[in-house]
Amino acid sequence: MTSRDGTAAVIRTHGVTKVFGSVSAVVDLDLTVRSGDIYGFLGSNGSGKTTTVRCLLGLVLPTSGRIEIFGQEMPKASGAVLERVGALVEGPAAYGHLSGLANLMHLDASGKAPAGPLGGSRRDRRDRATHALGLVGLQSVGRRPVRGYSLGMRQRLGLAAAMLRQPELLILDEPTNGLDPSGIREIRELLGTLHDSGTTILLSSHLLSEVEQLCTRIGLLDRGELVLEQDLAVLRAPTGRVVIVTPDPDRAAALLGGAVEECDGERLVVRARDPGDLNARLVGSGVVVRELGPERRSLEDVVDAHSSRRGQHEVAR
Repeated sequence: MTSRDGTAAVIRTHGVTKVFGSVSAVVDLDLTVRSGDIYGFLGSNGSGKTTTVRCLLGLVLPTSGRIEIFGQEMPKASGAVLERVGALVEGPAAYGHLSGLANLMHLDASGKAPAGPLGGSRRDRRDRATHALGLVGLQSVGRRPVRGYSLGMRQRLGLAAAMLRQPELLILDEPTNGLDPSGIREIRELLGTLHDSGTTILLSSHLLSEVEQLCTRIGLLDRGELVLEQDLAVLRAPTGRVVIVTPDPDRAAALLGGAVEECDGERLVVRARDPGDLNARLVGSGVVVRELGPERRSLEDVVDAHSSRRGQHEVAR
């Protein structure tokens, strides 16, 4: 199974639709996650992201359409496929009276954690659980009962469970929910490290800055429909215009005339082929230039351009 550019496709859906009563949560979804992607699955709350993720994992059956993971049809091949997948969907589940370490060891022993190349003895399970707790920064509280964990700590425990057996594919639904900015940064760095080691990641989120800093490719859901799927580098490529920041916007605009396409305070957007020549022309005419460079669209701009619910995607700072 390959994507259109010849890269192996880890996840592919064909016309997936999910209807709940009179509500179409997902509509005719054709989605492709390639091997090596960090795929940012975007959409406002209620756009169908979690329903899609649950369909991918066989937790919900699609009304119509077909899902393939590692080239095998889901949920028919779920026994073989899910051994290679780690997942965190909605809120992480745990036994409150058990410690974080005991929860992970129980999950590993129950067979609900993805299988892997390591052994299956109690010592092996303890080693895996201890390592996973360390990855998410819970090593110091691993022996405390989970009922005393904060929301952020529970979210970290869910991530540790998803990574117990070094899965080839991670499917994460809002993995930084409940985390403070430093926790978000730590999880972002962890996911980057996992990606560098060869893990393919599908990250469902509505936090645009999180996706923009981490992901290589995005898919945007709007009212259940996939309205955009593209490499982030392509979406954020230079537009062919130049952004100028100057304390002399009126002088700059008068000098450049019709080449100025936008003017907002000290910020001008200019149609120009050569930023270097443009800078020399401004400076040579005595215009102070604070910043000058190619215009690139932000992910927020891209999402707003394709979304019918503008302004409903949170941007974490």
